[in-house]
Amino acid sequence: MLEQQIDSPIKPKTSAMIMKLVQITLVVLVLLINLVIAFPSWADSTASLTNHPNNFQVGQKVIWLYKPRTDSSDIQRIPAEIIKLSSKQVQIKISKHNNEFVNRWVNPNKLENSTKIK
Repeated sequence: MLEQQIDSPIKPKTSAMIMKLVQITLVVLVLLINLVIAFPSWADSTASLTNHPNNFQVGQKVIWLYKPRTDSSDIQRIPAEIIKLSSKQVQIKISKHNNEFVNRWVNPNKLENSTKIK
């Protein structure tokens, strides 16, 4: 009878400690798996910018191939400078006639390298 009184309080404590240890181990395992999966995806997102065929850089002079209307065949060549790069678009700075500047987000496929812009 004395053995039963000593064993019964100890068993619930050890089983609770084992459950806590299993839970902590599971959380740590999930975090480690998440880190292993997340780091390569971060590396791919930055590589996509450098793999672009034009390799644009901030401050680079470019020409924006602008179509005033989607159904128009007329393409205007507008000098611009690259301000920001993102994974899908490029922000450019365009000079207006009154010496003011306008920033626009454009598709990198609508830009071409420029040797010199006046």
